[in-house]
Amino acid sequence: MRDTLTLRFLYRTVPGRALLKILVQPKVSRAAGCILSARVSKRLVPYYIRKHKIDMNGIDIPAGGFSSFNDFFTRKRIMESFDLTPGHLISPCDGFLTPVEIGREAVFSLKNTCYSLGELLKDDNMAKRFEGGLALIFRLTPANYHRYCYAAEGYVIRSRKIPGKLHCVRPVALGAVPVFVQNSREYQAVVTDRFRTMVQMEVGALLVGRIRNHRLSADAQYVQAGAEKGYFEFGGSTIVLLLQKDTVFLREALYQRMDENGEMPVRMGECVAQAKDQ
Repeated sequence: MRDTLTLRFLYRTVPGRALLKILVQPKVSRAAGCILSARVSKRLVPYYIRKHKIDMNGIDIPAGGFSSFNDFFTRKRIMESFDLTPGHLISPCDGFLTPVEIGREAVFSLKNTCYSLGELLKDDNMAKRFEGGLALIFRLTPANYHRYCYAAEGYVIRSRKIPGKLHCVRPVALGAVPVFVQNSREYQAVVTDRFRTMVQMEVGALLVGRIRNHRLSADAQYVQAGAEKGYFEFGGSTIVLLLQKDTVFLREALYQRMDENGEMPVRMGECVAQAKDQ
């Protein structure tokens, strides 16, 4: 409740917006990142686990404990489970999924805010490929596991980093500013066998939300579903999958999980959609 009131102050009041202009600057995030990577920050870990009710079962805890808060935040699980059935698209992360149809002119609407894929991708030609398709938006909360994987296997044909600010990605912020086209983000376009061309994008968020993608070597542009793509440092963040028209349909069982915000809780590696040609 306190977090929600703070965000409403920042995004819906005049003094809050004045403060927000400072907080969303990358240099503020870099400073926060340095603090949370210092050894003294590990004292925050027990409090954070209690506050967010984080289940530490199955987590790979170093012999001497976590060296810093960010070391804890980017923790690894000992075991993962992935649905690698051919024609299944898996969730790239733990979080909350919102499916959104992409309309004409490659535009979609989320929380009363319209987004142009041309602005999102900084590539109008790439954006046109997804007219009439589907955007799967995965919101990670601070309590979620912040490592993520590839949602499908295929060949990476383009990688791009887009600098920007770092707004919050909570629903209260999404309805106030066009967060996704303002925030720092990275994406890859992947040519797949069953889903044609797919875009997988990571979006940073307020205060840190730093994107740490693993670098692909020049001779290894083929990626596998379930392979770790990277991780976010501290901050709630977002992953966006863009899928072309008539390539997938969502699992019906997901709609039974939908909450009042239209979001569906998902876990990394579970099937969220199937190829339409199955």
